Amino acid sequence: QVQLVESGGGSVQTGGSLRLSCEVSGVSDCRHYMSWYRQAPGMKREFVSTIDSSGTTSYADSVKGRFTISRVNVNNTIYLQMNSLKFEDTAMYYCKFVGVGGPRDDCRSNFWGQGTQVTVSS
Repeated sequence: QVQLVESGGGSVQTGGSLRLSCEVSGVSDCRHYMSWYRQAPGMKREFVSTIDSSGTTSYADSVKGRFTISRVNVNNTIYLQMNSLKFEDTAMYYCKFVGVGGPRDDCRSNFWGQGTQVTVSS
């Protein structure tokens, strides 16, 4: 079964940095890509960044140039390095597994982590 565990959130001042981690298990036989989303209070969950198995990345315009997504396949972990943080980056950040194929039903499903809170204050 696919499981995702995020960590690395916290409180930081404007202009500071944080690195989020998402450890994924149960995906070694699945073709997939991984994404980060975030949700601020009272707002819809929004896309932040994604990375596929070849390392191709994309970012929301609001975080381009400040956030960097990466992955280490040997330990099935993805990271989100967040620099130059702004107040409006405050949100719960979620890791998402998107299965695009493989031998199991899980490989064609989507899974979310439990989220990690990021709070940016001035």
